[in-house]
Amino acid sequence: MSLIAIVYHSGYGHTARQAEAVARGALSVSGVTSQLIKVEDIEDHWNALEKADAIIFGSPTYMGSASAPFKAFMDASSKVWFGQGWKDKLAAGFTNSASQSGDKLATLQQLAVFAAQHGMIWVGLGLMPGNNSSAGRIDDLNRLGSFLGAMAQSNADQGPEHGPTPADLKTAEHLGYRVAEAAQRWGARL
Repeated sequence: MSLIAIVYHSGYGHTARQAEAVARGALSVSGVTSQLIKVEDIEDHWNALEKADAIIFGSPTYMGSASAPFKAFMDASSKVWFGQGWKDKLAAGFTNSASQSGDKLATLQQLAVFAAQHGMIWVGLGLMPGNNSSAGRIDDLNRLGSFLGAMAQSNADQGPEHGPTPADLKTAEHLGYRVAEAAQRWGARL
């Protein structure tokens, strides 16, 4: 049985919906369990992260970067880093912002570097970009065209019941599924 931990911060609820979609995708793989962990509750969950086969990191993009609460979690992981406690675990990431771009790539890069510092193995989205041709639609998976992780967009003037878009939530589900499948394969080789 593989455990996929999803550690996230959500300032307004949009990124929480994305995290839930990632968890649904992971749970769709036989032999996988997932655990949603809010960074605000991290002190109660360090052991769960130690036992996880993969950790998927999620943060809204604020001012071109991960949110301050998520960054506090990153900084708090220094004891784990020192002992290389997450070395060779799988990692992936997702982010949400109000703008179509919103510099979400910078946040995903920050999450990937964080995972690399921990000696983790990064799993990208594995989807071709959608909505990038005259035949493309906003309903396409990976409509925002990311390779590094799952991106989502939510309107700033609407609550989480209106966003992220269904396509972005399906893209997040795909990320959870992809990481769960990779964890099953990675675990079988150990």
